Amino acid sequence: MIEKSCFFIGHRESGDEIYLALLECVTRAADEYGIESFFVGHHGNFDALAARAVCESKRTRPQIRLWLVLSAYCPESRFLLPEGFDGSFFPPGMESVPPRFALARANRYMAANCTCLIAHVSHTASNAQKLLVHARRLEEKGLLRVCLV
Repeated sequence: MIEKSCFFIGHRESGDEIYLALLECVTRAADEYGIESFFVGHHGNFDALAARAVCESKRTRPQIRLWLVLSAYCPESRFLLPEGFDGSFFPPGMESVPPRFALARANRYMAANCTCLIAHVSHTASNAQKLLVHARRLEEKGLLRVCLV
């Protein structure tokens, strides 16, 4: 488990109107749950909003770190870390996962290995919904905190 860590799951087409609720969840995670490491993907608007919320929180909370989760093999020599990120994270075992399944596998790994999940799921026929159901089971066992946007 990645201690004091948070992962984000949501739809790539999420709208900007969720930003303030997302920022509130990030603030709560940092201030109430002691989260210091936030892990976010790079697939669409939800991930961009999540990264923006963490970057804004970092301004007043210097202990916070923002990590980019890589879901498919990407040699570090060809990879430029986006502004605001402190580093990247490639979940173990992803080298052998076919690209078609890499995003879902990386998301499931992160949910199972973080202490907090911030989620925005607006439609049920999605991998985000499946992951949220899985995360709720982990929450019932006391293994994860879930914050809905």
